[in-house]
Order: sequence, then structure tokens, then C-alpha cells
Amino acid sequence: MHQLSPARVTRSYANLQGVRPELIFIVVEAYSSLAAMHDNDLTFIITEGLRTPQRQAMLVKNGASRTLNSRHLTGHAFDIAAVLDGRVSWDWPLYSKLADVIKESAALLSIPIVWGGDWKSFRDGPHFELDRKHFP
Repeated sequence: MHQLSPARVTRSYANLQGVRPELIFIVVEAYSSLAAMHDNDLTFIITEGLRTPQRQAMLVKNGASRTLNSRHLTGHAFDIAAVLDGRVSWDWPLYSKLADVIKESAALLSIPIVWGGDWKSFRDGPHFELDRKHFP
């Protein structure tokens, strides 16, 4: 069943500090949806939400991001890590499954989001952001 250690839960919510409340609502709904599914041991943790300009510049320098104008800088984005059987995994198919749950949660709440895995270039499976058309 979808068990996260108390330390991981605490860290995930701490990593949401400074992000828009709409994103927090989506995360809570997605966690609830995953907990209701009893057929696998897949869940996620929040690895990053709000970023400083210095952190963003470092990520661009290291090739982990391509823009200094990230939605993370304004609290309009968060990144996740998939957790399968209690261990973090970067296996791409897991991110597609989690994206489905997170997108469904956002739709249920009528909050438009964009998943980085849907981008045509520089696909970013861990990344979710509020749609710029609705949240400039």
C-alpha cells in the first residue's frame, strides 16, 4: 500500500512552501487518489517547489533546466520523484502513470496544469506547473 515515511511526507510538504495554493490542492488530491488505489505501491514525493534565482541559474548551468525564467521562481511549479515499493525511481513509465493521476486530480479541481512530460522538446517527467494561460 502507498506508505511514505513520516520524514518523506514532512519533506514533501516542506518543499511545497511558497508554491501557489492551487498546486498544494492538486498534490493533496493526487495523494488521496493514489491511496485509494490498492493495486500497486506507487506514490511520489515533492522534490522541489519554489526556487531561488541562484538555484535556477545553477540548474541551467548544469543542464538540468533550459531557462532562467522558470515557473519555479514564482511558485507556479513543483517537481516530483516517483516512489515505488518505498524507493525513489527515475524510471520514465512511472512518471507517465503519476502524471495521469496528477492531471486527473487537477481536472477534478478545475485547475489547469501542464506536465513537463508532454513538452515536445526537453521533456521533463518530474515537472508540473500551472497553465500560463490561466495563471500568468
